[in-house]
Amino acid sequence: MRRFVLALALSLVVAAPGPAWGTEPAAAPTPAAIDRYLREAFDSTGLPGMSAVVTHGDRIVHATGLGRDASGRPVTADTPMRVASVSKSFTATAVMTLVDEGRVALDQPVASYLPEFRMADPRAARITVRQLLNQTSGLSDRTVDIGATQRATTLAGYLAALRHGRLAGEPGARWEYCNVNYDVAARLVEVVDGRDFAEAMRARVFGRLGMGVSAVGDRAAQPSEGFVSVYGTWRARAELPGFRGGAGGIVTTASDMGRWLISQTGHGPQVVTDGSLAVLHEPSPGSGYAMGWGAEEVEGRTLLVHSGNLFTYTAVQAVDPATGFGFAVMTNSASLYDDTYDVLLGLVALADGRRPAVPGGGRQTTETALAVTALVAFGLGVLGVLRSGRWARLRAGRAWWRTGLRLVWALVPVAVLASYPQWASALMNGRAVTWAQLTYFPAPLTITLAVAAAAGLATAAARLVRLRSVG
Repeated sequence: MRRFVLALALSLVVAAPGPAWGTEPAAAPTPAAIDRYLREAFDSTGLPGMSAVVTHGDRIVHATGLGRDASGRPVTADTPMRVASVSKSFTATAVMTLVDEGRVALDQPVASYLPEFRMADPRAARITVRQLLNQTSGLSDRTVDIGATQRATTLAGYLAALRHGRLAGEPGARWEYCNVNYDVAARLVEVVDGRDFAEAMRARVFGRLGMGVSAVGDRAAQPSEGFVSVYGTWRARAELPGFRGGAGGIVTTASDMGRWLISQTGHGPQVVTDGSLAVLHEPSPGSGYAMGWGAEEVEGRTLLVHSGNLFTYTAVQAVDPATGFGFAVMTNSASLYDDTYDVLLGLVALADGRRPAVPGGGRQTTETALAVTALVAFGLGVLGVLRSGRWARLRAGRAWWRTGLRLVWALVPVAVLASYPQWASALMNGRAVTWAQLTYFPAPLTITLAVAAAAGLATAAARLVRLRSVG
């Protein structure tokens, strides 16, 4: 269930303390050991394509790719992958380069740098840069027209789509995960730097770290298709269209992620000062969320973690402050069960000198259970229609309200399906969910609910027809 909720939420959101890099010596696992584990994990999970990297201190221990992309090409350590919400840590770092240059102050209002950032709520004028990056701004999917933002084609247009929105609370009062924070932050980088966001990222982060393939935007990912799992089988699909900027627009490779992770442990080339790196990893009071990073307790150790899910790609990154290890796992697929996180845990175990558990089976088990549920619902629907005449004869002459209650029960699956985006949004703490999104990685659940709703509707309709004929 935990993996299902994380996948449905589109991104794993966790928090982190400030870094204390390399306080415990650790011997790096050998490339051969990492490769052996990744091949076992790839086979057991049944993923179509996966790339991964492990770093330690100032070196890449091992980077590799397995499987194939949607065009049939082999996945390698240099295959571009969309990393979705992992992009947030990159955007935050770009903002901190401007802080280091004295061109941006974290506790200044965003509007002082972006006069175009205006909303129907006057409180928006008080949102600070720090609150954007800590996701404590008050911005929320519940009070902003997310559909309008997704139709934008530029960051300037994205901000214009916020004009009629309001805040869900006072700036700085509480934490709420919302992609809008990081797309506004990307526009801030664009305006203060003087170049478009993609170019600013290339100059300020990717170029300085030697991340030669990494870029912002859909055109960087070839092919544009990934995979979704439908009842255990992988189907190639084009990525769902929509605006992707600072919150989820980065495309990168395992090799490039190795350079990024090295910098995040304080080793190798740096793009921010040591003090700014500490700020990036320090959670805001009471929220547990830092700036595109968070904390996950693994075997008694706190790791800095962030993951992301689009609709046909999934990724997760982590660094271990105690040992200086870095890890990233990326796949060109998405499903209700997040295998990338389980693969990551195995890499962490290897780095700790423990025997990793080979992941796999979670996706297959989850989707098999949904397939069985759909078959049972279909069978009950057929049975309900076939036995509707008998049902009507048994209830002929009874009080109408008793019969009505029996019919209502058959329509419960219809109500569940009709409200599907709303309760899915509630599971995700108010994140906006559309029907189009629900046809991607949640497809097995969506199909199962649709089958159950059709079965219930057919049963209720057949019973009503039979009641009329009996009456």
